Amino acid sequence: MGSRDFAGMLLDAKAVKISFDPPFTYASGLRAPIYTDNRVLISYVKERTMVIDGMIAKVKELGLPSDVVYAGTATAGIPWASFVADRLGASMVYVRPKPKDHGAGKQIEGSMAAGSTAVIVEDLVTTGGSSLATVEVLRREGGSKVEHMFAIFTYGFEKMYKSFEEAGVQLHVLTDFPTLLEVARERGDITDDQYAKILEYKSDPEGWAGKMGL
Repeated sequence: MGSRDFAGMLLDAKAVKISFDPPFTYASGLRAPIYTDNRVLISYVKERTMVIDGMIAKVKELGLPSDVVYAGTATAGIPWASFVADRLGASMVYVRPKPKDHGAGKQIEGSMAAGSTAVIVEDLVTTGGSSLATVEVLRREGGSKVEHMFAIFTYGFEKMYKSFEEAGVQLHVLTDFPTLLEVARERGDITDDQYAKILEYKSDPEGWAGKMGL
């Protein structure tokens, strides 16, 4: 399976939505003409299996050892970390957005030895803020070595890639924004005008809504 196959799968599953007026608002505060909800994929056996197979293939390409712990970011990354870890017979944990306010006050749920190698599993990486926060929790609280992150899809903002590089983490995705847009235009899911407007968003995500008068 290639990047275009996964892009087509996201479009077929209607995980991608387009709206210009009003635009979508992300958790980061960015407003955008495109929204990707990969959570829907857990409900479909064929699509779910495609994603798991794709991530397993990347594990093999990287030659990751069998004692790697797969860490899901709550909540969307949890099922994918579970699926991958189960298929590989590997350990799995998940990371809360913030520590529990009772009990031991843990932020990592599950058990992992200090110094373990962890791979973070996400469904989507936008700005990378929440994903890299998970990296920091695993390194600080878990004493983990974290060098890789898997995700189904990323918007691929230049600022995001720079943040990952600075954090010493490689992002491995099944498909990305440019590929999805090309496939969507070829299939007729978006018009040439919509394609151009979405490309404008890709080049300037922070300023796009203002330029569009939104």
